[in-house]
Amino acid sequence: MNNKEVLVIGGGLAGSEAAYYLAKRGIKTTLVDMKPKKFTPAHESEKFGELVCSNSLKSNDVYANACGLLKEEMRLLGSLVIEAADNTRVPAGAALAVDREKFSAYITEKLRSCETLTVVSEEVKKLPEFKKDGGRYAIVATGPLTSDALSEDIAARLGGDGLHFYDASAPIVSAESIDLSKAFTGDRYGKGTGDYINCPMDKDEYYAFVDALLAAERAHLHEFEKGEIFEGCMPVEVMAARGRDTLRFGTLKPVGLADENGKRPYAVLQLRKETAAGEAYNLVGFQTNLKFPEQKRVFSMIPALHSAEFLRYGVMHRNTYIDAPSVLNRDFSFKYNRRIFFAGQITGVEGYVESAASGLLAAIAIADEIEGKPKREFDNRTVCGALQTHISTPTKDFQPMNANFGILAPLPARIKDKKERYKALAERALEVIKGEK
Repeated sequence: MNNKEVLVIGGGLAGSEAAYYLAKRGIKTTLVDMKPKKFTPAHESEKFGELVCSNSLKSNDVYANACGLLKEEMRLLGSLVIEAADNTRVPAGAALAVDREKFSAYITEKLRSCETLTVVSEEVKKLPEFKKDGGRYAIVATGPLTSDALSEDIAARLGGDGLHFYDASAPIVSAESIDLSKAFTGDRYGKGTGDYINCPMDKDEYYAFVDALLAAERAHLHEFEKGEIFEGCMPVEVMAARGRDTLRFGTLKPVGLADENGKRPYAVLQLRKETAAGEAYNLVGFQTNLKFPEQKRVFSMIPALHSAEFLRYGVMHRNTYIDAPSVLNRDFSFKYNRRIFFAGQITGVEGYVESAASGLLAAIAIADEIEGKPKREFDNRTVCGALQTHISTPTKDFQPMNANFGILAPLPARIKDKKERYKALAERALEVIKGEK
């Protein structure tokens, strides 16, 4: 065992994953969590790895779903969270759902059985002041409900708009699923380079869409989230409720746009590239709190999106996250002090599995450095690497992202059949991970 030490702040999925990986390698690790002395508004269990919302870790299908592929990548890398899920799963079809009590108990028992892991119950209110050339490291994995004191300290370190306190993201669809015969390209008033895909609606289509939007079922928000989120970013369904024509003079305004015949549509949804290569497009201004199945049903009523493949659904919830591309390196280390790492949803990854993956990747980076081994690099052929690229690539409007095939590097040769393409992407990813184990 060496004399290096790692402080992990936060006992959620990312922190538990990181602490276990490091401690199992004989690295002296301290896991600090403010429970049970203090709880966030969403937590109630004293155990580590508590699931506060759904008990599902999404699809377990390795070859058809990017989150399923990410789980397999993590299994190969020695993930505690996926091990716990596999051992406490409950019937849920193709999804990996768990008994949440047994899941947290499994993680807690594993952590407390590590001889090189010390568990401390206290609230950390400031980022540690570790010397860049010292022997100590820290991983900040305090989650979407980071305490006010620590949030204030992080915000002060980042300055400006470096810390966000809610997540209001619009859906993303795959480029190939957009029906371009029912759309046209071009920028408003002809300005720009024609990068937008415009999805027009006639009068009947627009009002049918609005009626469906108003009747759609919304996701549950905690009481402490409601005011903050809706003041910060208005959901498209809330805007529609202000009047049936509100969207035509806002998010879906057709002013300055004309189709190939020079005709201005009754209403228009604009799609903007989400990736440089153009494999995915963002529904501009469509922040929403609709349930995921409702988003697919209602937004697919827009003619150009009738067969849309949703790579990510829109979300709106309390989620403290940093402007990662401006402050984090690809390995989740802090640009201003590489002894400090961030992990979990605070980095701008979205979802249980993605959060745990970031904790695992941060721990791997630290372990490699401490052990003097060549640093393992995960590139965009893997979901792990694609998430690392997402949190470290400069962008004007950084938004949290979950695992999806649209963020992976394209295959050398195009495969038209989606099922076969996803299988090929998964097989390639797993080969890369096996080579980096």
